Amino acid sequence: MNNKEKMKDMMSKKVWAVVGASNKPDKVSNEIYHTLKSFGYETYAVNPSYNKMDDESKCYPSIEELPKVPDCINFVVPPTVTLKYLEELDPEITPNIWLQPGTYDDNVVRYAEDKGFNVVHEGECTMAYLRLYG
Repeated sequence: MNNKEKMKDMMSKKVWAVVGASNKPDKVSNEIYHTLKSFGYETYAVNPSYNKMDDESKCYPSIEELPKVPDCINFVVPPTVTLKYLEELDPEITPNIWLQPGTYDDNVVRYAEDKGFNVVHEGECTMAYLRLYG
């Protein structure tokens, strides 16, 4: 499956987690979170630094504490943090990961693919994809 097909397949998943989501409106991670929600995705914020994303939405300290297992995990954190999360995740439970620009390096991509994750790491970010094709 080429990268464009992987992106299309992942965007067909309905439950997303945004790791590194910020409740600060000027942050890209906040915009990604809200864009996914505005396109009808059930979206959960994951960031141990915040309790809330906005007046309505909770921010969870970890993926394990989400009320649902996400179909796709969108990473918006530095590569070292991405790798830490990937080491703790099971691709049998959460197989789909979308690595935003700046969240990965060759080591992270190699680790994710070797572990068996379905990985998107090239091309548009989720916001750009949704705005172009959503």
